[in-house]
Amino acid sequence: MTWNTSYRGDGTVRADAALPEPPPWRTFPVRSAAEVFEPPTGLTEAVNAALALRRPLLITGGPGTGKSTVIEQVATELALGPVLRWHVTSRSTLGDALYRYDVLGRIHAHRLQQETARGGGEAGTDDIASFLTLGPLGTALLPSSRPRALLIDEIDKADLDLPGDLLDVLERGEFRIAELLREEQRSAWVRTWESEDRRLVENGHVQCTEFPFILMTSNGEQELPAPFLRRCVRYSMPLPTAGLVRNVVRRHLDLDVGESGPAAELVQQFVQRLAGGESLAIDQLLATLHLLSGPNGSESAERERVVSLLMRDLSGA
Repeated sequence: MTWNTSYRGDGTVRADAALPEPPPWRTFPVRSAAEVFEPPTGLTEAVNAALALRRPLLITGGPGTGKSTVIEQVATELALGPVLRWHVTSRSTLGDALYRYDVLGRIHAHRLQQETARGGGEAGTDDIASFLTLGPLGTALLPSSRPRALLIDEIDKADLDLPGDLLDVLERGEFRIAELLREEQRSAWVRTWESEDRRLVENGHVQCTEFPFILMTSNGEQELPAPFLRRCVRYSMPLPTAGLVRNVVRRHLDLDVGESGPAAELVQQFVQRLAGGESLAIDQLLATLHLLSGPNGSESAERERVVSLLMRDLSGA
């Protein structure tokens, strides 16, 4: 096994205790999974269809099936730049994804300017651009020479109105910033989702020149409206085969599972449990194999405890 019993539960301080090396996917800064992702059958066709049709790609599948990893591989292979990410919750709104206006910050700054002016100082300028930040979707829709890559993660967790709200923006590839339209200063250098990078927005209007590659993921927790689905290329992640899982293990752990042995049995059990309707993620299997495949030996009972600990069904508590 690759671990040791660093923690013994006896309260004794061991400052020189050796800690195990982290698995490859838990080293920081996190490395891209683009090189080790193994696309299942039909996924490359779905990606190419979405790219050709300039439509969002909606991928449905259980947790840990690699849905969100797809966009990293596409963005890397096609040089689309860093992936923009919008993690959807039940409180997410379209406005948050397009841009954010810090109205309270502007009011506070205006009051400070007034106090400065009353004190005889220079009041400065009231620049609305300082309080505007484009969201991930708004940044993806900026004019560009190549499409940007945008992940809309777990769209099925959204409020029921959000998919409908997205339709017009995804069809037209544009939006307007109402706060700029109300101001005499209609053109402004606005911060983007990417740190302090600023882009010029003219007349309060953002219009894409290259429709972004948008990948939306869904765990299938709620039905999405038909008009929304009609505008997407859809793909469902299939149940993995033993051969696919062995390739994933080899890429991530540089471990040849083979057709027999304890690791092969664990892979086969993983595939069978998925086929039986259990909810498991591939990273659970990778973590288990990482711990069990090291040079340190282990008793059978200990191995069983590790498997029981890490390979629990995700649908239960």
